[in-house]
Amino acid sequence: MTDLDKNRQYRNQLLRRMPADDLALLVPHMQRCDLLLRQILVSPNIPIEAVYFIERGIGSVVASTTSGHEAEVGFIGFEGMTGSSLVMGDDRAVHACYVQLEGEAIRIEAGPFNAALAASATLRMFLLRFVNALQTQASCTALVNARLKLEERLARWLLMCDDRVPGETLSITHEFLAIMLGVRRPGVTVALQLLEGRALIRSRRGEIVIRDRAGLEELANGSYGEAEAEYVRLIGEIDAD
Repeated sequence: MTDLDKNRQYRNQLLRRMPADDLALLVPHMQRCDLLLRQILVSPNIPIEAVYFIERGIGSVVASTTSGHEAEVGFIGFEGMTGSSLVMGDDRAVHACYVQLEGEAIRIEAGPFNAALAASATLRMFLLRFVNALQTQASCTALVNARLKLEERLARWLLMCDDRVPGETLSITHEFLAIMLGVRRPGVTVALQLLEGRALIRSRRGEIVIRDRAGLEELANGSYGEAEAEYVRLIGEIDAD
């Protein structure tokens, strides 16, 4: 029986693929918890209290300027974990991470998590592969934010959401989308109308329904897929069963 077979009780892809001996170091310290909308998982520039292996829902890593401008730079669902600075030997992060779509997670306090990392080089090496994948995603986000049109960026963002949320309906407001994409709310409204006019989505108050995923991938103009392929190379194919 493979480690993946043994770890079927978890939806989180890292916990599913983690070597059994390393998972055993974490299990005694695991706490299942709900993720509430806008809940702060990591506060910037203060010690990280806990890591969250997301089972359902989405956490956003959000960068901000001293003048108050915000934009999403990282996107974490059931394929990953928050607090990856701990894996790299630091005790804090520069950017905030908070819940974008509510769900649930497995929480491990920083102390025992760090102890497990110190006890197992294989655990740290495995999680560093996820850190690498997350950094690839962030670099792709920087590129598309600098070079692509808003509707193309929105298409990529919706595809990333669709990868992590069961079903075709996303509960998200225009205001929150504006923060995630680093633009003003009217721009988001226009971009959503454009996608809806092409029959790619249906947009209602606080809700977006994806109607044509293939069409979204075409509209994304090559911005979607590279980070996803890198995750598969480093961690493995997504298996949510």
